[in-house]
Amino acid sequence: MNAPQEGPLPGQLRYRAVELPFENSFASLPPSFYTRLQATPVPAPYLVGASASAAALIGLDVEELARPEIIDAFSGNRTLPGSEPLSAVYSGHQFGVWAGQLGDGRAILLGDVPANESSPPGRLELQLKGAGLTPYSRMGDGRAVLRSSIREFLCSEAMAALGIPTSRALCVTGSDMPVFRETAETSAIATRMAPSFVRFGSFEHWFYNDRKEELKTLTDYVIERFYPELRSTEHPYRALLTEVARRTAELMAQWQSVGFMHGVMNTDNMSILGLTIDYGPFGFMEAFNARYICNHSDHQGRYAYHMQPRIGQWNCYALGQALLPLVGEVGDVESALEIYKPAYEAKFDQLMHAKLGLMTRQDGDLKLIDDMHTLMQNTHVDFTLFFRRLGNLQIDAPAGDEPIRDLFIDRPAFDAWATQYRDRLRQENSDDVKRKQAMDAVNPKYVLRNYLAQIAIEKAQNKDFSEVARLLAVLERPFDEQPENEHYAELPPDWASELEVSCSS
Repeated sequence: MNAPQEGPLPGQLRYRAVELPFENSFASLPPSFYTRLQATPVPAPYLVGASASAAALIGLDVEELARPEIIDAFSGNRTLPGSEPLSAVYSGHQFGVWAGQLGDGRAILLGDVPANESSPPGRLELQLKGAGLTPYSRMGDGRAVLRSSIREFLCSEAMAALGIPTSRALCVTGSDMPVFRETAETSAIATRMAPSFVRFGSFEHWFYNDRKEELKTLTDYVIERFYPELRSTEHPYRALLTEVARRTAELMAQWQSVGFMHGVMNTDNMSILGLTIDYGPFGFMEAFNARYICNHSDHQGRYAYHMQPRIGQWNCYALGQALLPLVGEVGDVESALEIYKPAYEAKFDQLMHAKLGLMTRQDGDLKLIDDMHTLMQNTHVDFTLFFRRLGNLQIDAPAGDEPIRDLFIDRPAFDAWATQYRDRLRQENSDDVKRKQAMDAVNPKYVLRNYLAQIAIEKAQNKDFSEVARLLAVLERPFDEQPENEHYAELPPDWASELEVSCSS
């Protein structure tokens, strides 16, 4: 008799020589919170891109993601052993208007698996986005297209490399199956990871349906699993609201500091953990304009760059409204949310000082920073290059300012501000070399500009995925000089101004 073969049985996925140990914590909630279902298979799936750093979080080698059986698993063509696939129900405010029930219209949660120690609370949920129809798809088809999946994959990993709280993207698989948006496109599935995909709208769903018991069940679940330190507080529900408001405020400050624009800050896209989730029509600021709208579908400019901190606060109040039956009185909710504004201002101030290489705080700093933003607005200077090149400024050598001055049409305006900046640096005896090192560590040279993503997408649409991999490798080291990749840090070409992103995906 032949000896049994080593390795996985047919249909099994190995995870460091063992099966993926799914726990399915969200599936332990009552059935009213979700619908159990299987993903809808796609024909002949193939790997578009994979993140080694994301794979490492759950103990996978990135090479394993190219195996046919794993491509099948992360395309929804086979169910992983131990997984209990489901789609969650939630509701939300969309563009400031109550939209009622929404839910995972194209996302299927596989369950949660152990993560390494760098990912509190020690487990990550795996979710397939674009895996087919669910009961919450409404008029949609439950699919995602290749272009939007690549954009989410690249931006998730780029934001993680920038140190900004975010969901992660393990991989993208594609299929030649057609999906119809404005035109016919091909489908893709992104495998996303986060400790939880519970969002503000998850709580709004139960509040607006007058289901206090489910509201309490969900809130207790979130506290028990993600905020256990709040259990012993006198008012744990109030404490939860305060902590979520603080995290959201700090996240908004981090977005603003790198010029990131989310584009669809609906309450159903706001993480209860203060993560950046649901990448859709996002963008990184190029020519600075505080009123810039990155989402072509946002006709009123609700989610313009300068609005994001205010909308973050508005969304926290929407969450506070949903938690009102548990928190107590309206005054208790308002008290819990008082943290938002000072938390945002403190974090933004900290980030701006770091970006300017300022080690101390002086009375005139607010004016210096305000004047800087006025200069940036009036001249529409490139956001990323301005801060990066500012690190090369030398206190006593204004003749060396040409690389940064060349970013400005109005060079005398820059010179006037640079004089203020130099005076401020002298106040703390700033050292040019040390300051540059500190500034380069917080001011990225490489961000996911729309045109870079578009080049990768167009190649991928022709089955050339090499640029997806190259761009990912660049974005994973955003603060490094990378002289061999200098062209990824150049000003965008003229045709880039014609690119538009919208809610269509």
